[in-house]
Amino acid sequence: MNVAKFTFNDFLENTYVIYDETKDCIIVDPGCNSIAEEKMLADFIEAQALVPKQLLNTHCHIDHVLGNAFVADKYNLKLTTHKGENMELMACNMVSQMYGIPYTQSPPIEVFVDEGDKISLGNIELDVFFTPGHSSSSIVFYHQASHQVIGGDVLFQGSIGRTDLPGGDFETLLSSIKNKLLVLPDETIVYPGHGEKTTIGTEKRTNPFLQN
Repeated sequence: MNVAKFTFNDFLENTYVIYDETKDCIIVDPGCNSIAEEKMLADFIEAQALVPKQLLNTHCHIDHVLGNAFVADKYNLKLTTHKGENMELMACNMVSQMYGIPYTQSPPIEVFVDEGDKISLGNIELDVFFTPGHSSSSIVFYHQASHQVIGGDVLFQGSIGRTDLPGGDFETLLSSIKNKLLVLPDETIVYPGHGEKTTIGTEKRTNPFLQN
């Protein structure tokens, strides 16, 4: 499984394009919020001759959905995420006004996934884990064959997702991390929603939030 990262918008959010040798691809958490950022994403997809098949959100805080409308319109894709993220998605118009951020309203969630579901793309199969705590119904996507996780804002390099936003809860987030992510092999690579990638083993040993 190939994972390409793009860092977009004022929140320095990580957008991911997942693909394999079949050239089908999934776009996860498109945060592109300018013509230049949209072009960067589209140019990569065109240069690699990729065919977008799915639009996924790990969660629906505004920095992760700013490019949803662009991706959905350009590639004729339906938004897929957990049904519990509808509250966060509906709040994005208000949040955009609060922060003064240009925002084209995301399409609604049309495809719902939950714990135990699988997402197939080409020769790739992703397991869906339900990992609330940063938002009310965050999910992450795990590729067991290559031990890679697209983790949204659940676990970061040396940190964890913030829990002071609506839908956040510190103890719930810690439970999600310990019961869903830390049980994965130490070599598992975690691609977070912000910052650089890390591994499960590294976070077990060094993340100050996970030492108790």
